[in-house]
Amino acid sequence: MTRDLASIARVIGGTLIEGGPLGARSPVASVVPLADFAVVPHPDFATLVVGDPAEIASALDDSDRSTPLRHAVAVVTGGLDPIPDGVTAIIDPDMDAAVVLPTLQALLATDAAAEDRAVLAATKVLALAARRSGVAGVVAELARRLDGWAVLLDRDAQPIASAGAGALHIGDAVAVAFNRPVRVRSRALQVHPVGTDEDMSAFLVVTARSGSTSRARDLSSQAAALLDLLLRTHDGSRTERLGRATMMRVLEEGGSHALALAKEWGVRDRTLTAFTLSPRSSSVDAERVVIHWLQDLGAPHLVSAAHGVVTGFARDEHIDEIARRTAAFSVPLHLGLGSPAPIDALAGSAEEARRALDVAVAEVRPVVRYRGMPSIDLVLDRLAPSDTRRLAALLEPLRSEDLVDTLRGFLAENGAWGAASARLGIHRQTLAARVRRIEHLTDLSMSSADDRAAAWLALRASA
Repeated sequence: MTRDLASIARVIGGTLIEGGPLGARSPVASVVPLADFAVVPHPDFATLVVGDPAEIASALDDSDRSTPLRHAVAVVTGGLDPIPDGVTAIIDPDMDAAVVLPTLQALLATDAAAEDRAVLAATKVLALAARRSGVAGVVAELARRLDGWAVLLDRDAQPIASAGAGALHIGDAVAVAFNRPVRVRSRALQVHPVGTDEDMSAFLVVTARSGSTSRARDLSSQAAALLDLLLRTHDGSRTERLGRATMMRVLEEGGSHALALAKEWGVRDRTLTAFTLSPRSSSVDAERVVIHWLQDLGAPHLVSAAHGVVTGFARDEHIDEIARRTAAFSVPLHLGLGSPAPIDALAGSAEEARRALDVAVAEVRPVVRYRGMPSIDLVLDRLAPSDTRRLAALLEPLRSEDLVDTLRGFLAENGAWGAASARLGIHRQTLAARVRRIEHLTDLSMSSADDRAAAWLALRASA
């Protein structure tokens, strides 16, 4: 219902009198002639009752007819004076009395048709979300369409999925779905059973912050039907997913078991490259996307997913194609790529991929290759163990005087005295004295970019 009383009054050129329980922003549900009016279907929505001044005045004088009419909105096709207390009315429209009712009927019918088209279009998007991401995708897309939140509860009042601010309102959702005597903070909650009374599978609880309440109800009903289908469909890939996760753990542990299992899985390559991928939107099932890519490439499904992040190993020849597809995907994705590594020693490549993904997410980049990162980690990983120990030993004189944290805070603020002193919670002069002491003990100058870089490398090497 996109029309409210104020907009109705403007369309017909009438004067809105706010005397009853409904105000100018109250949504309009229906319009009927006075002769057909009996009850108000819903007290929160306006029912327009159209009649001429004499008919409306007579109805308001009748004790039986007056009570329901005071909960509706009288649309008077002429003037009405006086307007009884407690009555909301639109009077004296700027059009012929004979066309007021058909004009309002046509107006609301047009709005209803627009609402139906909007619900149909949104339902198609929900179906696409179901294909991409299953139950979680449907709940997330529904919350986005409603500009609100959604919670899906199982029959034992346990949350299955939530979206929007739904995770913050689990208690409210349980209270309204299971009629529990708990004070509910959120208003205008809708409960939609998922399944039938005889075979209930879940409860969908939603709220919409804006837009049409009827559209929210219709769209949520469609979502509930779709969720019922998804919840009752056996997921045959669950066993395969568990097997792939076990496979990934063995590969990361490395050694002879990794080599043997890889051969049984059909992997004949000597080296593989690790990758990690995450979507920016929760409506995308990243694991399903990656498996589809690997199918196209004819590659084994060496992937597993946890907390929305997909980790996998691919042949070196397929990495560039995975990167290309990531960058071209319709929904923003982030991909971190490790370095090629022997199958019995893939843990390092997997860690590189995770670090590269962190950079991709932080810098909002689609693809980051670990070997292309100008990072401290890359430098340290390429140092011999003896060189790493020499770097860490640079800080030993500082430990006895408890100056390591001072150095870290100073360098973390890029040598900015004011920011560093605030970060460390000390006076600027105190910081200056400590930095002079650090320079004396380490024989490094904090005014030299090379020495600052060496000091930061030493801090990371000793971490």
